[in-house]
Amino acid sequence: MEYIVQTNNLTKKFGKELVVNGISMQIPKGEVYGFLGPNGAGKSTTIRMMLGLMKPTSGNVEIFGKDLKNERINILKKVGSLVENPSYYPHLTANENLEAIRKIVGVPKARLEEVLRIVRLQDVANKKVKGFSLGMKQRLGIATSLLNNPELLILDEPTNGLDPSGIIEIRELIKNLSREYGMTILISSHLLAEIDQIATTVGIVNKGKMIFQDSIEKMRMLAQQQVILRVSQHKEAWRVLLANGIKTELAQGAIFLEDGSDHHVAEAVRLLVQQNISIYRVEDDRKSLEDIFLQMTKEEFVK
Repeated sequence: MEYIVQTNNLTKKFGKELVVNGISMQIPKGEVYGFLGPNGAGKSTTIRMMLGLMKPTSGNVEIFGKDLKNERINILKKVGSLVENPSYYPHLTANENLEAIRKIVGVPKARLEEVLRIVRLQDVANKKVKGFSLGMKQRLGIATSLLNNPELLILDEPTNGLDPSGIIEIRELIKNLSREYGMTILISSHLLAEIDQIATTVGIVNKGKMIFQDSIEKMRMLAQQQVILRVSQHKEAWRVLLANGIKTELAQGAIFLEDGSDHHVAEAVRLLVQQNISIYRVEDDRKSLEDIFLQMTKEEFVK
């Protein structure tokens, strides 16, 4: 597998405070990588080190297979980023704001029209930015980060402070950039529900440490349905099910089936009825991704 970004034991200390603690991140080519964690978890500090805006205390960053420390300028020519709030001149139009950056980046003038079309701001290209909504300003910030036609796009909390319609706009824009342009995208957020709808791969960080990194599908598997059986003789019921190869746990006077599929539930009920064990209730216990995320970060916090 080709990785666009790899961080190796990336660490950052401010005095005695360990803000980023040995993060090893791998972002596959063409993926939307959701960098997830509570506020203050170390996400923005990690991103700043990835962009060469901050030196790591130890560890290193490789982008496009090259060490950032040695080839920073060549690497960053192919990277677009939006960190915190976008910078713009409110008294200038969208076009004029982009033109100021275009001259620095050194791309053809035709690129202005292209990026405005990508972020769907072409109809307000000649309007002053001070009249833009927060969502429009955020899209203009993303347009700026796209000027150099990047292979890697890094967005730090791009939906922060937006209303629901603004969040949907940014979400659809990110999906489109990945789908149509094959861009590799890192998007950080403290909201799992947001990442769940965008990301293909997720890395969860808490207190500066990476506590989970895998596909969003693997994370969804952790949220599989579990079924609880309330029965008359829970210890006897537990033994019957185990003896018949049905994986189960006995806790708080109830039977927890590891596999909550219809087939397994029906088989468990049939076996218990055959043994004259009364079944009072069959309950679903499905953990949401949010539950999984909160459990992960809470457990890490307790440690």
